[in-house]
Amino acid sequence: MTTTAHLGANGAGPAAGDPGGAREAGGRGRLGGLVWLVRRQHRLFFGMLLAAVTAGAVGCAVLRSRAAAFIDAHHLDGCSMISLVPRCDGTQDAVNAFRGAYTRPLQLAEAELLLLPVLIALFLGAPLIARELEAGTHKLVLTQSVGPLRWLAAKTALPALVVLTATTALSAVFAWMWQVIGDEVSGSYWYSTLGFASLGPVPVAYSLLALAIGVLAGLRLRRTVLTMGVTLGAMVVVQVALGQIRPYLLPTRSTEFAPKESAQLPDNAWLVGQGYYTRSGAHLPDTVCESAGDHEGCLRTHHVVGQYMDHHPVSHHWPLAWIESGIVLALTAVLTVIAFRVMRRRHG
Repeated sequence: MTTTAHLGANGAGPAAGDPGGAREAGGRGRLGGLVWLVRRQHRLFFGMLLAAVTAGAVGCAVLRSRAAAFIDAHHLDGCSMISLVPRCDGTQDAVNAFRGAYTRPLQLAEAELLLLPVLIALFLGAPLIARELEAGTHKLVLTQSVGPLRWLAAKTALPALVVLTATTALSAVFAWMWQVIGDEVSGSYWYSTLGFASLGPVPVAYSLLALAIGVLAGLRLRRTVLTMGVTLGAMVVVQVALGQIRPYLLPTRSTEFAPKESAQLPDNAWLVGQGYYTRSGAHLPDTVCESAGDHEGCLRTHHVVGQYMDHHPVSHHWPLAWIESGIVLALTAVLTVIAFRVMRRRHG
């Protein structure tokens, strides 16, 4: 009678005498034992992530409560430093006081969500597989009855679930706070680099991408420090690249202003481009007469009759956020598939 060896509950040795191959010592299945091991290996980072999310959520809740009380007491809802709303006349000092008290804490909360994917990339994604391969500890696991693809699935599934849960919770609390403190009163608008990267599904998607980049880089490079550097560089490249194309993910709206009309958009509108329009309706860049000696004469020569502004209204925020997040998640899925193919090719 043949006895089959299986990975023990602590992931370090076999548990014999399990002919069905479904259970292990301690009552866990082979895959369950690996998940337990992953939780043990990364419990410090998981604990730190939970602590950071809890502290961030409590901070956002306190900040929201205090900011809401200030806004209600001074009737600042919808008011900005320079506002065209009649009821906001005379509120400039109060708006300035509000910004002095609450803009910095808001920016710190935004920075936390912006940096969270980077920290996940460096301290969870990069070492997740690279450390195992560098130390050679994966060889013991792969000699057991757990296959390489199952090992990789167990190594990535629990961290992905923890990252998804933590970043979703923190992003939701931040968005709840933003409803009170964001945009006009604070002067921190949804289209800013910090604001956009902190709201809705965007930080969640980038956090999952950070994990996928780290796992794939670890499989390819097999060195922890090198993987951390490559993962950080890749995250920066992706975030900068998508930040550059972000204004073009959705068609802008164009508003035209007559010659004597004040060319001004709402404070929460994201200005993407501006210039002049002619009698025929053609749009010219705002630099068309920049070097002309007679600026007004140059405009008349081009038959300019007014100015235009291409912009994203605030209603475009969530569509833009979901489009960019969809791109990031699609890239995450592609990298994950590649990682499993690399694992299969190297270890069968």
